[in-house]
Amino acid sequence: MIPDETRAKIRRLFFAEHWKVGTIAAQLGVHRDAVTHAIHARSFLTPELRLRAELLDPYRDFISATLEKYPSLCSTRLLEMVRERGYAGSIYPLRRFVARVRPTSRHEAFFRLSVLPGEQGQVDWGSFGSIHVGRARRNLYLFIMVLAWSRAIFARFYLDQTTATFLAAHVAAFHVFGGVPRSILYDNLKSVVLERDGDLVRFHPRILDFAGHYHFAPKPCSVARGNEKGRVERRIRDVRESFFAARTFHSLDDLNVQLGDWIERVQRGRLVPNDPEGRTVRDAHTEEKKRLLPMPEHPFPTDHVQPIVSGRTPYVRFDRNDYSIPHDVVKKPLTLVASETTVRLIDRGREVARHPRSFDAGRQIEDEAHLRALAEHKRKAREHRGRNRLVAVCPAAHDFLAEVALHGGHLGGTTARLLRLLDAHGAAALDVALREAHARGAFRAESVAHVLDQRRRAAGQPPAANLVISGDPRVRDQVVEPHRLEAYDDLASKPKGERDQGGEP
Repeated sequence: MIPDETRAKIRRLFFAEHWKVGTIAAQLGVHRDAVTHAIHARSFLTPELRLRAELLDPYRDFISATLEKYPSLCSTRLLEMVRERGYAGSIYPLRRFVARVRPTSRHEAFFRLSVLPGEQGQVDWGSFGSIHVGRARRNLYLFIMVLAWSRAIFARFYLDQTTATFLAAHVAAFHVFGGVPRSILYDNLKSVVLERDGDLVRFHPRILDFAGHYHFAPKPCSVARGNEKGRVERRIRDVRESFFAARTFHSLDDLNVQLGDWIERVQRGRLVPNDPEGRTVRDAHTEEKKRLLPMPEHPFPTDHVQPIVSGRTPYVRFDRNDYSIPHDVVKKPLTLVASETTVRLIDRGREVARHPRSFDAGRQIEDEAHLRALAEHKRKAREHRGRNRLVAVCPAAHDFLAEVALHGGHLGGTTARLLRLLDAHGAAALDVALREAHARGAFRAESVAHVLDQRRRAAGQPPAANLVISGDPRVRDQVVEPHRLEAYDDLASKPKGERDQGGEP
């Protein structure tokens, strides 16, 4: 309730001076509703407007409470909400009421961050477009960690934001800083926070293991509170504007070399903001290094690990590329371990393949030893299949080949030649020839071929023709036109003297 004196002043300004309701409210510092109530403004409404305003009356408390919770909610959405609750009026009274009661935005003031040396680090990612790596186009990301007291930074560009890369970047930063800050402040990254409900946070188990190994406390920022890690946000903008803008580079390694040089020359030479002693970042970091937690004796394993199974070919696919494996582990469950530079394949604790990692796309990264072993295996398999075929149709071949091996002969070459004799002479003839050659003690494929030729001549048969057709299509598909042979017949029928003269006498 407003005092009677104020009520009287409101009525005088409205009825005598003809001030508007908003002007009176602003000048006297009271709410518009108080001015309206003092002058009984409803009595000046037309019956139709009075009816519309009265239709909204039951919903005023609901609208005010909803706007208190959701200050930016638009009038059209509020109209739908109150209509679902029985409101039958138009949007116009609703808009006038919303304009009066909507909470006004307030600019928030923040405390200046004050930390002790070695107390806090801040971490974030920045997106910097994409680059070509061979035939692939990869996203380009900047990982950055800043020590909150000295403003010393570690920054490096990467091609992904995986958890393995995230943790490996931490390890590299700790080595550059010479120690570990006691707490590290993060945004609500998926690599850190799996789920959050207010102040209840479910951390990623890998970041908890990592933090336990290096003895620091991971601390996620409040939701939509980027100002809490403003120092790392400012450093990302600094890299984007002072280093990356208009810069040329020919590879990721080249870009990181240039970034490291810029940090050493430019960033570490700057003055620490608001430092009363006027120290540079380099000097402040030297002092802060003494307050950082010591590094553990062994680094935390940050490699990416995943189970993997190959298809029918001796390759496994990882990150858009194929890596060769030994042929004897095809279709077996393996463990793939990938670092930034190396891809390894593990079979039950035994490393079976190691390759340099490629960030290209569609490449086959091969180990020559794997290919040679596969070719040897295929050759032996072909020899074994040929030997089985030979023994199956020629029983004498088993003992003959055993003697070849006993006498130091080349088993594979002998089998291949005997298979060609099998195709040319048939199984029965070859079996007889093998027995005869065995009886003579001649354990060579040439001896068997000699026996076959002897038996064919004794039977009055022509020698077997060994027709070899080239695989070259220019030879295989050659068309030969036959010529008439009558001229040779006429030449053979002439007397010898006429043939020697080469013409008519």
